[in-house]
Amino acid sequence: VWVSTDHDEIAKLWGAQVIRRSLEVSKDSSSSLETIQEFLKLRPEVDIVCHIQATSPCLHPYQIEEALQMITDEGYDYVFSVVRRHQFRWSEVKREEGKNPTPLNINTAKRPRRQDWPGEICENGSFYFSKREILENGYQQLGRNTYYEMLPEHSVDSDVDIDWPVAEERVLRFGYFGREKPGEFRLLLCSLSGCLTDGQIYISVSGEELVSTNHRDLTAIHMLQSENTEVILIASSNDSVPKALAEKLAQRAGCTLMYGVEHKLPEVERLMKEKGLQWKDIAYLGTDMQDVDCLARAGLSGVPPCAPAAAVIPAKYTCHSPAGRGALWEFAKHILLKKKATFTTEEDCIDRMNF
Repeated sequence: VWVSTDHDEIAKLWGAQVIRRSLEVSKDSSSSLETIQEFLKLRPEVDIVCHIQATSPCLHPYQIEEALQMITDEGYDYVFSVVRRHQFRWSEVKREEGKNPTPLNINTAKRPRRQDWPGEICENGSFYFSKREILENGYQQLGRNTYYEMLPEHSVDSDVDIDWPVAEERVLRFGYFGREKPGEFRLLLCSLSGCLTDGQIYISVSGEELVSTNHRDLTAIHMLQSENTEVILIASSNDSVPKALAEKLAQRAGCTLMYGVEHKLPEVERLMKEKGLQWKDIAYLGTDMQDVDCLARAGLSGVPPCAPAAAVIPAKYTCHSPAGRGALWEFAKHILLKKKATFTTEEDCIDRMNF
C-alpha cells in the first residue's frame, strides 16, 4: 500500500509506504490522475495500480481481491466499481426556456414497477484498477475493460457534509473492522476533567469550588450500565477537579472513580487483567496527553472536539458535542451502535431490489 501525500503527519501514520507528493500535483485543482502519473514515474516496477477512494468507507478486502483478479486472471486492462440504481432519469431544462423535460430511461406510458425493473449500472467511485499504460495515456484508451458490481449497502460515497451521518450509520453495520471479531465493549473508561466536565472550575462567593455536568451525560452512564457496559471515571494525578468533588460526581453518576492516577496505561492494563478483559473490550473517552496510549489501544476510543491533535490522531471517533455538554452522551450512543452492529449480519432485513 502506497500513500501519496505532502503532509508530514499523514506520512507518519498507518505504516504505509509513502511517496512525497510534489508541489505540481498538490494544488487544490490537482486531479487523482496527475498524482498517480507522478507516482508511476517514480515507481517504474509497478504494472497495475489499484486506486481506492478514501470517500468509500464500506469497501471490503474481498472486493479488492476479486477486482484485481479480473485483471491478473481474466485479462482485463481496466476495472471500475459500479452499483445498481433504480432511479428514473429525466432531462434537465431551464424554466425560462419553456421546454418540457423528457424521460431518459423510461417509457412513461409503460412505467415499470420498481421490483420488475433491473435498474441501471452506475459508476460509484469506490475504486479504479488499471494497467500502467492506461494511466500513462491519461485514460484515452481503456483497452479491454469491465465493471465490478458492488452491493448497494457497500456503496457509500461521502463527498459533502450531509453524507457523513448516513455514512457513519452504514459503516457501523456494513463496514469492515478487520478479521478479528469486534469487542462487546464491556467497560468504558471516561476521563473526568475535559470529558464528563468541561474542564472549568467555578468558585462561589463563599469560596466553594463547583463544576458543571450535563444531565444527558449522566443519563448516558446509566444507559450504558443497562446494556452491561461498566463505566469508570478516571482522573489523573494533576486533575483540576478536587478529589471530594470528583467523588460526589461519581456518586451522582452511580459509577466507580479512579482518582489520582499517575500513569494511566499501566493502571488500565492492571484493571483489565483483574477483570479478564482485552483491549478490544474497552471503550475509552479521553482528552489529554496521558490518555494518548490508551486511546491508541482501546477497541473503541473517542475524544471531545476540543482535544489536542495528539489525542485526536489515535482516536477512532471525534465527538461533535463539547466536553461537559453532551460529548459522553454522543460517545455512549456510538458505543451502543457498535455493540448492535457486532450482532447484525449483512443479510438481515435487506431488500436489495428496493435499496
